[in-house]
Amino acid sequence: MLRIFHISAVFALTLSLISCDQRRTVDRASEEKVLLLGNGDEPKELDPQVVTGVIESNIINALFEGLCVRHPENEGVHLPGMAERWEANADFTQWTFHLRNDAKWSDGTPLTAADFLFAFERILTPEFGAKYAEMLYYLKGAQQFHQGESDDFSSVSVRAPDPHTLELELVAPTPFLPDLTMHYTWFPVPKHCVLSHGEMQTKHNPWTRPQHIVSNGPFQLTSWKFNQYIAAEANPNYWDAARLKLKGIKFLPIKNAYTEARMFFDGQLHGTYTLAPEMIRYAKDTEPESLRQEPYFASYFLRCNVTSPAVQNPKIRRALALAIDRQAIIDKILQGGQSAAYSVTPPIGEYQPPKAIEYKLSEAKALLKEAGFGPDNPLRLKLLATDRDSTKRICEAVQAMWKQELGVDCTIVQFEWKTYLDKLTKLQYDVCFGGWSADYPDPTTFLDMWKKGGGNNRTGWFNNDYDQQLKTAAQCSDPAERFRLLERAEATMMDELPSLPLFWATTNYLLSPQVQGWHPLLLNQHPYKFIDLTQP
Repeated sequence: MLRIFHISAVFALTLSLISCDQRRTVDRASEEKVLLLGNGDEPKELDPQVVTGVIESNIINALFEGLCVRHPENEGVHLPGMAERWEANADFTQWTFHLRNDAKWSDGTPLTAADFLFAFERILTPEFGAKYAEMLYYLKGAQQFHQGESDDFSSVSVRAPDPHTLELELVAPTPFLPDLTMHYTWFPVPKHCVLSHGEMQTKHNPWTRPQHIVSNGPFQLTSWKFNQYIAAEANPNYWDAARLKLKGIKFLPIKNAYTEARMFFDGQLHGTYTLAPEMIRYAKDTEPESLRQEPYFASYFLRCNVTSPAVQNPKIRRALALAIDRQAIIDKILQGGQSAAYSVTPPIGEYQPPKAIEYKLSEAKALLKEAGFGPDNPLRLKLLATDRDSTKRICEAVQAMWKQELGVDCTIVQFEWKTYLDKLTKLQYDVCFGGWSADYPDPTTFLDMWKKGGGNNRTGWFNNDYDQQLKTAAQCSDPAERFRLLERAEATMMDELPSLPLFWATTNYLLSPQVQGWHPLLLNQHPYKFIDLTQP
């Protein structure tokens, strides 16, 4: 999922939290069982089939639930969600999920397999224009339907023989399907609510506004105060409502990491979205019990718009990549235990990405000269970024390296989150700072993004050989051989560098000791239904 690291209306927010009670805001909130979380920025949308970012998913995961639920502590363990049980055939190409009879939407309407069928058809309908539709390409016939080769949704191999059974047939062995079902693209949406506010294929249907929204997760949306907070309360119609300890959650869109940290230390937040590098040492010295530094299956890179004359030549892209001192960025700016990336996909298990890029100035200068650029004819390009301060500092470092070593005239252009996404999607950039947080624990969560026509590719790049290599790997049932095939596919992509690797992530943030049931997770997606708050 897209993740990027402006100051919000903090004064207004602070005023809204002040009362005659002189206790800290978090102490009152803990007593009331309301979790206060920084969330980086204002979400673009709350429709699970429209969004593509971590900021949005943090909220959506509180409001909606899929077939399976993430274990709060143990990676790879799948708990019952909307499905109380499931089974697969021997090669993991056919799956059956048995939905619970007591599943309901937040308005009390029964949730059935028909809601899943509606959701799958909606996100795959070409006219809907979902950027994340390829997440369902694991279903046989899904890609063909989404690309208009078939206009009959019955050609997609998903069936509901009765209201509480869902049968799926997949294009290839997919033992990690339960992980996929925990991603919001696989969540059901309320057919009765969506259609009451517009057509199925209407992308910005107002059904997710606070006065309309119907959801099926542990919490339900109650208010959305722009640039202040998004509030949710416990959903009494949630099937596992008896387990919930929290009575509510407030997500605060605080763009400035220093403001967010100050609010945490002032007792206005239980947890931050991130932590500015300069604040890590301060946190270690003052509140070490609140500092979290954890592994995170995510990658940061610079997308290249290969249709832009500035970076259309692969030699230019490689020269730019070779001239970035990644370790210097980590040591002097990030300071959070990140690793210098030599490819896009981080290593995971037995998967070892190709060592495609390193810091080699002599080769970078030679390549740029071959491409016709140098001191007398400097390359000029624009670097797109969000308005987060941490992002700007990374981009400024890259800008300086390119200028000093290659004579590149790079201009940084920053926009708030929604405008940034719009320009990224429309390919209105030369180079763009970006990142990707894994949707599930497998290399394909990174590799599938670069397929031809992929909604999250956003570089204009494609390679038919690369796509075919991914298809071949998908049909391979031997795990070790599958990884070797995927490694070769990534090498093909890295030969042309539609994106320039920067670093593999860790997650650095602050979390109050009052928060219980929150454990380190590689995907950093914490199931709120298991969270509790203790009083100070």
